[in-house]
Amino acid sequence: MDFIAQERDRLLRSTTRVVGVTCALVSVVGIVSSLAVPLIPLLGGLACIAVLVAALLVFGTNGSVWWTALALAAGLGALALLLFGADPDVRDVVASAVVPLAAGSLSAPLMAQRGAPVGLAMTIVAGVAAVGVVVWASGNPLSGAAAGVLLGWVLVAVVSGWIARSIPRVARRIQSIGTAHRAERQASETEAQRRQGARLLHDTVLATLTLLAHSGVGVSEQAMREQAAEDARLLRHLRLGATPQPQQSGDYSLTREEESPLGQTLESVKQRFGRMGLEVSWHGTGQVLLPSNVLDAFLLALGECLENVRRHAGVGEAHVTIVHDQETVRAMVTDSGVGFDLEAVSAERLGFKESVVSRLREVGGDAKLFSAPGSGTTVVLEAPR
Repeated sequence: MDFIAQERDRLLRSTTRVVGVTCALVSVVGIVSSLAVPLIPLLGGLACIAVLVAALLVFGTNGSVWWTALALAAGLGALALLLFGADPDVRDVVASAVVPLAAGSLSAPLMAQRGAPVGLAMTIVAGVAAVGVVVWASGNPLSGAAAGVLLGWVLVAVVSGWIARSIPRVARRIQSIGTAHRAERQASETEAQRRQGARLLHDTVLATLTLLAHSGVGVSEQAMREQAAEDARLLRHLRLGATPQPQQSGDYSLTREEESPLGQTLESVKQRFGRMGLEVSWHGTGQVLLPSNVLDAFLLALGECLENVRRHAGVGEAHVTIVHDQETVRAMVTDSGVGFDLEAVSAERLGFKESVVSRLREVGGDAKLFSAPGSGTTVVLEAPR
């Protein structure tokens, strides 16, 4: 509130300076151009106006009541010298020329007298004196000069009253908004501190319970490795299209054996491609147990073959025949699609992703491709048992 009051007073003093100096200079131009005032009164009046301008300039930064008194005295002195020193025949002309001085320069300090009763009283007295001198000089209370001076004082008084009533209301409104903002900020800070305290308490309790559950030792490195291995196996089978079956609350597992049944996994692959619009017919072996690393490579290669049939063969059905012996399991993927000429297609565009084929060969397997234009395509996948 104090800051707003200071800025308000500074603005009003600056406005007083601008209005007073501007009106004084306008009167100087009118008085000099009228050529109706003798030299000596003219020089005296101009000197008083210069003192008025200097006092208003200082008042714009200082605001002391003494500068107000000096400006008002100088302005009234200029009016007296100019009007009383002029010939009676041209006195009304001079009265018209000094209207900006009497109506603007002398009334301007009225805007900056809030909280200064002495300055306000001096300004009002100066205003009454200025109106009386102009009325006497013009010889008619209803003359244009008298009306102009009176109108100037009324306008400045109205503006001063409006500013005096409006700025405190605005200041109170700003203060209420600031108070609400501070309250909201404090509430936000309190909520943030409460949340931070709750998180700290939660972490502390969780850490304490963890230590109690593990007898103060924590989770062993071997247990962490086993859990990571189980998670990796679960993600691998999910990627291959299998569906986990819950065995107890909070425990989902695809298989408990290191060797996975191939038949169950192939059925998941069949269902996955069936949802994509490719009908897969299985022939041959129903159940074959394979190590996990061999199963992964085998199913990735098989999935890539079926994906090529779905995309490029131009048919909606593929046949997969599974055979095996004591050492090898083989899968033959056959379609009756458009086929292609092996000699006309480069090795990198045969439809196998290099990483899949390489992984199959890493586990001791291999892949062979047979195709001809119009006769479909057959892929033979081999993997060791």
